[in-house]
Amino acid sequence: MPAKPGPAQRRSAALRDALDAQLSALGEDPYAGSDRPAEVLAACAEAVLRARDAGRAPQRAAVRAAVRGTLAELAERAPGHSLEVRVPPFGAVQAIEGPRHTRGTPPGVVETDSLTWLDLALGRTDWADAVAAHRVSASGVRADLAPLLPLWPAP
Repeated sequence: MPAKPGPAQRRSAALRDALDAQLSALGEDPYAGSDRPAEVLAACAEAVLRARDAGRAPQRAAVRAAVRGTLAELAERAPGHSLEVRVPPFGAVQAIEGPRHTRGTPPGVVETDSLTWLDLALGRTDWADAVAAHRVSASGVRADLAPLLPLWPAP
């Protein structure tokens, strides 16, 4: 009997399914690129933003998978508990080294909508521009994510 898939395998399969569903909604072929998680994640985020740019509503499952994946990537690259990055309704992570909080509001909070977050993660929007345009709410001394974004270099 085959082993039951673990959480990482289930997340990877859900991401791939969401990506293929978004590509199908765009009238594109299923994803045929690398199976490397970062590349699948970036492809999913790109597909979501292409849908938005085409005037279509992105697939909710693809938005959720892309947001959660990019938040996890940020937390992995900048571990810590001094800044909470919130992208409602899809997720929040704690990141950045510094004072640890245990209850209540953390010392720093960044909050934005899902499509703005994906724009930032992929480098389609500059951090300073998003903050200046009030597309991002950032408070606290460690709330500047400019050195960490974009998560991947632009192609």
